[in-house]
Amino acid sequence: MKSKLRVLRAEREWSQADLAERLEVSRQTINAIETGKYDPSLLLAFKTARLFELPVEAVFFPDESDF
Repeated sequence: MKSKLRVLRAEREWSQADLAERLEVSRQTINAIETGKYDPSLLLAFKTARLFELPVEAVFFPDESDF
């Protein structure tokens, strides 16, 4: 799965630690999601989308290799 997390975070000038605190996860989790090493749980995906006031599919989307 791919995400626009890094772009959305940068637009707000938040560090990975800032975003992690807002989502109540570790900075390592944010890094792993941004680098594509970890797919967020459904709950975390919805929580992230809500934080950015976007639909989930605007933040996370499938990688072509997922199909």
